[in-house]
Amino acid sequence: MTRAEQMQGHTVRFHMRTPDWNAFPDSSREGYRRAQYRMIGRGGSQKNDPGAIPAEHFTLSIMYVGPGQGGPAHTHEVEEAFFMLQGHCIFFWVDEEGGRHEERLGPWDCVCYPADVPHGFHNDSPEGCYMQVMIGTGQPGRIGYQDKALQALG
Repeated sequence: MTRAEQMQGHTVRFHMRTPDWNAFPDSSREGYRRAQYRMIGRGGSQKNDPGAIPAEHFTLSIMYVGPGQGGPAHTHEVEEAFFMLQGHCIFFWVDEEGGRHEERLGPWDCVCYPADVPHGFHNDSPEGCYMQVMIGTGQPGRIGYQDKALQALG
């Protein structure tokens, strides 16, 4: 295989991706609707996306979050980072005593959550937002939701 052929196999274009509105078990619930565009790695929903670039040690996605929507408090066994591209969201994490600590991020702002720290986000603005999401494994495992009803979804 030539380098040019290799490069083509390691390139993905956003306009050719389709939003996955069912990427997460909670995405069907009001307040948690969001779309994932998997760019690199395998999806958190364990779907094998042939359009994504394969990777062993991380995944990279673009996520769209509409007004009033977000991601509930959850954990991963690895680090997860969010880089805001467009719009604003409130990002939070939950401490050992159950306290919630928030930061509102906008374009070019970034937050990185350590492994096993409950965290989430919410779009509190009237406009949709786009963010880049990176997680420290090529195939994310099961999400650890803090809400028992969401955990039961899978």
